[in-house]
Amino acid sequence: MKVDTTSGLLKEARYLPSDNHDDRPDGMTIDVLVIHAISMPPGEYGGGDIERLFGNTLDFEGHPFYMTIAGLRVSAHLLIRRDGEVVQFVPFTQRAWHAGVSQFDGRARVNDFSIGIELEGSDHAPFEEEQYRSLIEVTRALQNAYPGIAAKRIVGHSDIAPGRKTDPGPHFNWRRFRRALG
Repeated sequence: MKVDTTSGLLKEARYLPSDNHDDRPDGMTIDVLVIHAISMPPGEYGGGDIERLFGNTLDFEGHPFYMTIAGLRVSAHLLIRRDGEVVQFVPFTQRAWHAGVSQFDGRARVNDFSIGIELEGSDHAPFEEEQYRSLIEVTRALQNAYPGIAAKRIVGHSDIAPGRKTDPGPHFNWRRFRRALG
């Protein structure tokens, strides 16, 4: 996989542009990768509701849970589906709205200097082999394009928003992931 640093796009990803982003602050260096997990509705996989959420077309009356997030405007740079498919919503050069109130290494507003990857999953089930394969390939491509993303700067949403977020959750195998990266 390869990142086009001019466009900010991952060449192998399916691109579905989201309006839920803005410019990064001037001179900001991308040096953190945040791993998330999402399922829509919670605990269910497949379908297009994650894409609809990031594209602002989700029918909030389509499931009781959706009413609790009505009007939410969020995005991630990438989504890795259960089958390993990679979907990009926001160019890496832009600030996606994935981290919310967050802090890393004494710096607030983690969206300013990070890339967010959502894995289709939850706290209650293991991730798929195909997802790990894609995540490893994507991470290597991102580290090549953005050398500031060192191994110690790859974190979970729970690490940057403790007490507020739990993802990617207890079933994400950090040891396996980090070992594969080398």
